[in-house]
Amino acid sequence: MTSHATGYTVHESAYIDEGVTIGDGTRIWHFSHILAGSRIGRDCSLGQNVVVGPNATVGDRVRIQNNVSVYEGVTLEDDVFCGPSCVFTNVDRPRAAFPTDRARYAKTLVRRGATIGANATVVCGHTLGAHSFVGAGSVVTRDVPDYAVVYGNPATIRGWACECGTPLQFTDGGASCERCGRTYLQEDGKVRQEERRSGM
Repeated sequence: MTSHATGYTVHESAYIDEGVTIGDGTRIWHFSHILAGSRIGRDCSLGQNVVVGPNATVGDRVRIQNNVSVYEGVTLEDDVFCGPSCVFTNVDRPRAAFPTDRARYAKTLVRRGATIGANATVVCGHTLGAHSFVGAGSVVTRDVPDYAVVYGNPATIRGWACECGTPLQFTDGGASCERCGRTYLQEDGKVRQEERRSGM
């Protein structure tokens, strides 16, 4: 690994194009390529054979495991986890003979704290909600709500998870995490976290 004056480290086999912004503490491993115009936040880890960009955005503390490509049109917010070989797309009807204009790329937003399991595919044009969890091998074809656990092909809601990842069991519209104590409300098919009150 080679350390840079700006505070991040890059393996000797990786390529970093001109016009890239990389935050302090980020580590970029073997055979990865960061394309022009991309922005990567602080304290991220990009595994072997990761491609980002061009013009993609990766937040702080993001973990991108081996063999993942984050294409233009994809935004990963802070604390996102991308499992090995998960797949993003940015064109909904690709044709080799009719290249898509960049202005027509379908946007994909992965909100803060979301997890995408190994070998899952996220079809472009959708939002994965905050702290949602996509199971390994799933195919996401629609928006995923905050805190939802989805899996299958197509991925459907199978449950709900706490910000810390622990499954939630709702009773009378409420749930409390057995691990961290965060509390949640379920209303109209959506889950939201109750605000934590500071002690007196």
